Amino acid sequence: MRRRQFLQYAAASGVTAMGLGWLGKQPVYSQSFSGQQPKLIVILLRGAVDGLNVVVPYRESGYYDARPTLAIAKPGEATGAIDLDGQFGLHPALADLMPLWKSKQLAFVHACGSPDPTRSHFDAQDYMELGTPGNKKQGDGWLNRVLAHLPAGRPTQALNLGNQTPLILSGSKSVANLAFGRQAIRPLPLDRPPIQSAFDRLYEGDTNLGRAYQEGLEAREILKTELNTEMMQASRGAPGPSSLKTNGRRIAQLLSGDAETQIAFVSLGGWDTHINQGATQGRLARLLKPLGQGLNQIKADLGKTFDDTTIVVMSEFGRTVAENGNGGTDHGHGNVLWVLGGQIQGGKVYGEWPGLAESQRYQGRDLEITTDFRDAIAPLLTKGMGIKSKHLNQIFPGYSPQTTLGLI
Repeated sequence: MRRRQFLQYAAASGVTAMGLGWLGKQPVYSQSFSGQQPKLIVILLRGAVDGLNVVVPYRESGYYDARPTLAIAKPGEATGAIDLDGQFGLHPALADLMPLWKSKQLAFVHACGSPDPTRSHFDAQDYMELGTPGNKKQGDGWLNRVLAHLPAGRPTQALNLGNQTPLILSGSKSVANLAFGRQAIRPLPLDRPPIQSAFDRLYEGDTNLGRAYQEGLEAREILKTELNTEMMQASRGAPGPSSLKTNGRRIAQLLSGDAETQIAFVSLGGWDTHINQGATQGRLARLLKPLGQGLNQIKADLGKTFDDTTIVVMSEFGRTVAENGNGGTDHGHGNVLWVLGGQIQGGKVYGEWPGLAESQRYQGRDLEITTDFRDAIAPLLTKGMGIKSKHLNQIFPGYSPQTTLGLI
């Protein structure tokens, strides 16, 4: 058995550790929690969602001047935005989120993003997942580094929804992978008793690989046990595997059940709207509608666990203020970050608004960034997850807070 083959089997079993150096080490925890553990769900919208049409600056004349066909009408007008605070409005496709806004469990941070100027999806996503804008030398993701500052849990303490561990969760701490849809607990060769018995004999003992193998088996059994009933129901007309509502239900089940999942990550694609973006109807609206419904469903499925859960929705960068000639928008800079949860001081659009006049735009074309995305995430980790402020520099190397947001 080659090491590469072993790691493939370990990943298929439900747990990964990028480099096995963590085995046998005891991390130093910042804080111990009594009672319910805080939870964090991070959702990355890959492709750069158009934040200006998600949270609409309807008081800005420059917004309407630059988007003659793509702008969302003002609140009160036909198919207009849903008023939030007298300055900003919500895309009508996200109407399902308004109960959360009204109950002050939903907030937005506008003009937020990564300070790095790149317009490359790949670089921007890497920087956001590493937590080190402009620097790819950091070998692990910031969510994996968060695990080092939480009390130790089961192998399913951190969960990725997908087949491969993303950069944001890569690192020395173990992470469970849950496949999308009906593939979540599909039978694997390792489930066959003769094969598992052979692996048991091969990796018995207290070696690094042996412990990684046992972690993988334990994670897989937890996932299979927790999801078996739900998966049986899903075979009777459940929504498709790409539905956030369906996959979000699994995340909620693991966060609130015996799996003791504390951190979950999911990425959703399709947000690169260069062509035929649409306004209240069209491609963007068709993406936002199920996203809003899925977030609302996660909240409902979490039940009381939502009181201790924070959900972050972010994207690598925003889009240009002006629409292009193809009925879409191009790669931009500043964006809007979403935060939901029982601890959130919601019902508010946070951040310093820079304006959309051409002289106020970044490089004359984009929404300027006035809030570093790490400034928005920092209070979610300190006040929300109980991580000490002095450890933020270990989670975001080279970072020093620029703005204090009262999100929690």
